[in-house]
Amino acid sequence: MNTAVAAVIVTYNRKAKLPKVLDHVLGQSARPQWVVVVDNASTDGTAEVVADYAARDDRVVVVSLDENTGGAGGFATGMARGYELGADFVWIMDDDCYPDEHALEELVNGHAKAESTLGTQVPYACSLVKFIDGSICEMNNPGTTWDWGRLISKGQQTVMVTHCSFVSVLFPRWVLTKHGLPLREYFIWFDDQEYTLRITKDAPGVQVLTSVAVHDMGVNRGVNFGDVTAANIWKFEYGARNEASYRLHRENPVAFGKFVLRLFQGLRGGRVAWPLRVRLFKKVVEGVRFNPQPEFPRSVL
Repeated sequence: MNTAVAAVIVTYNRKAKLPKVLDHVLGQSARPQWVVVVDNASTDGTAEVVADYAARDDRVVVVSLDENTGGAGGFATGMARGYELGADFVWIMDDDCYPDEHALEELVNGHAKAESTLGTQVPYACSLVKFIDGSICEMNNPGTTWDWGRLISKGQQTVMVTHCSFVSVLFPRWVLTKHGLPLREYFIWFDDQEYTLRITKDAPGVQVLTSVAVHDMGVNRGVNFGDVTAANIWKFEYGARNEASYRLHRENPVAFGKFVLRLFQGLRGGRVAWPLRVRLFKKVVEGVRFNPQPEFPRSVL
């Protein structure tokens, strides 16, 4: 593969799973030129694990952060580092994602075929993400276009999509140059949708069905506001603030109103405790004022 790819793995306190992720990425049939590991100030010995890999394989580039910047901050940092290294593509994933041996090769080839057939630049290519039992991973299903089967009709195993999660997704360099990086201020939740929706304004992305990754999550379940508890509300607070901001500032007041209604219905349907509902609606109000802007990577070429 003549294309220079920087794989980006964002990790936080995943010492047990990270070696498996690294083994899968470093063992790809199409070898990434760099494997950028962003350590989000882990405290469980992750630094030692990554240092050991870096000592044994000079493709491993370690970025150690002084504080936990969340998935959004980690991906923004890692993608910027890949860009600075001169990568033609950045291939990003979580620290519990195990891409199949040919996952990257299939993404690069599928992306090139899609661009050739569609006659336009394609902003990203993502993998088919499965749960550990082989079923589809509920949280990682992309949104499809109305004509999602256009490339399938041409004999390609590729679906046209509007947004996807940050679990095995390939971005060409021009996307970072033109659209910037994910919003690190989001910290966690909806950063992937915001970014992939942002970059598909001119053309859709694609999901390459022959590129497969396994997401080693605890439970195979999508996002549902009816699942809010006192233990997990901190994540949902980021989600409520971030999506409220996106719907209002990047779409329109109608989209914002629809989100608020969906939030209300989800909380009511899950019989979420009233104090927790109040906390989430306070975050929606915060989202009205919250409107971060994209930052752009620096080129050293």
